[in-house]
Amino acid sequence: MSEHAHAPRGGRAGQIDSTGLRPGWTTGACATAAARAAWEALLTGSFPDPVDITLPRGQRPTFALTDERVGDDWAEAAVTKDAGDDPDVTHLAVVRVRVRRGPAGSGTRFVAGHGVGTVTLPGLPLEVGEPAINPVPRQMIRHTLREAEASAAGRAEALAWDHGPQVDAVVEISVDQGEEMARHTWNPRLGILGGLSILGTTGIVVPYSCSAWIDSIRRGIDVAEALGIEHVAGCTGSTSERVVTELYGLPEQGLLDMGDFVGAVLKHLRTHPRPRLTIAGGFAKLSKLAAGHLDLHSGRSQVDPAHLTRLAESCGAPSDLVAQLAGVNTGLEALQLSQAAGVPLGDAVAETAREQALRVLDGAPVVVDVVCIDRAGMIVGRCAPAGPRS
Repeated sequence: MSEHAHAPRGGRAGQIDSTGLRPGWTTGACATAAARAAWEALLTGSFPDPVDITLPRGQRPTFALTDERVGDDWAEAAVTKDAGDDPDVTHLAVVRVRVRRGPAGSGTRFVAGHGVGTVTLPGLPLEVGEPAINPVPRQMIRHTLREAEASAAGRAEALAWDHGPQVDAVVEISVDQGEEMARHTWNPRLGILGGLSILGTTGIVVPYSCSAWIDSIRRGIDVAEALGIEHVAGCTGSTSERVVTELYGLPEQGLLDMGDFVGAVLKHLRTHPRPRLTIAGGFAKLSKLAAGHLDLHSGRSQVDPAHLTRLAESCGAPSDLVAQLAGVNTGLEALQLSQAAGVPLGDAVAETAREQALRVLDGAPVVVDVVCIDRAGMIVGRCAPAGPRS
């Protein structure tokens, strides 16, 4: 058994991109590399190290192995995930794959090992009871096992992506400490229990694209739809989730931890509508939605004092308050000045944010209300539910 530890190397994903950030690898790419190494070891008695794989878009990266093990009828290899410069909870996770030969004609079967979750709720792209190994990583692994068989047989042939007969194999994927890592993801709320999901559509992690978070928002809506939950809430954080739960008594699967990605919620609901949506979050963040921003992150959108001033004027703000608001530095300052003057700026932000949300929903049959809170979780702005305009 070898126990040398290296991060993945080589391949286009490891190069600095135009943003100055280094991309990384998905758990699906790491599992694919480990599966190929283990299958080659089972076929030939020798682990390739480094091991190369083909990604869905044709890139051919290489990965160093973290661990190699063999048994009487199985082989196992491990790869340490390098997420590049992305703040990924699974960065440096050790992804292990153990392979065995399957019965003739059985195809490639996937099994959740320790640290990989199992699907327990409908609405995901996998059946209930299946291991949480997503469709594209499954395709990648099937393809690489076929490549490994051709290589072991001395056939230098180009294989079509995910076409042709499957290799008869049992592929068991595990992630060291995966169950603990999964507690910091959406998995428990999506009904994926026991560990992480094996993810990825391209094999490459683009730094700060937050694609996994956005995908989780979509999957959360899909699960709510499958469970028949009619009222969902897009919340910017745990405090707004608590407020919405107290207001409406929503089940956990009705709460969408959208963070800054209100646009992802609205765009997915446009094509997968739920009858009722509550948007809840801090006053400053929702003032950005009111101003037309769909990404509420402070690095990508800013509170607009001029817009807040116009909203306050529409609520009857006196001229001295208007002058003060024009010079504020933060949303909180604008809110406090308005509250002191008895001007319902919070309600105006909520109403305008609702109208922006309905604009993005573009006629989808969704009734929307908005709840603005302060840092202590007190409601400082709210609007009545409204649906699409005729």
